[in-house]
Amino acid sequence: FAADMYGNGLVFDNPGDAEKNAGVLYADMGLLKERITAAYDVLVNSGFADPERVAAIGYCFGGTVVLNAANLGVPLDAVVSFHGGLAGFKADPVIKNTHVLVCNGAADTFVSQEDKDNFKNQMNAVGAAYEFKEYEGALHAFTNPESTEAGKKFNMPIAYHAAADAASWNDMKEFFSKYFPVD
Repeated sequence: FAADMYGNGLVFDNPGDAEKNAGVLYADMGLLKERITAAYDVLVNSGFADPERVAAIGYCFGGTVVLNAANLGVPLDAVVSFHGGLAGFKADPVIKNTHVLVCNGAADTFVSQEDKDNFKNQMNAVGAAYEFKEYEGALHAFTNPESTEAGKKFNMPIAYHAAADAASWNDMKEFFSKYFPVD
């Protein structure tokens, strides 16, 4: 199930347009919570999901969204953020209700060391259960096989990193196996 966070089925080919539209949600956390809660409600009421075992994963903007969803109290059991943004993260104690995995490229220039340190300090301050994984040599968008070409086209420091992609996927599967064991 994929949530339409931008609304109206919008998809962007230009990073500037994506950033502008993501900014609308970053500026209005109430709207972000409304949209992700609506997606959560559709999922748990669909009959296709166990409402006692709900997780969300997100990539880039989606990675930031799932972290904020947990931080806003959306009743998710676990979230995984792949190369999501961490700038200005302020943990709310409600995030303790969600297990969090952050998969970050160690060479991602979109996430500063200050952002990483702040995120960890915020999570530790509220006693949140989280794991923070970094993948050596991986830039932003390391899971997207098309990101190297997009990085060249838009002159951005992004690139696919096959080893980090595989490692982060395996880390997610291991993370989920801890919190959602299969009988």
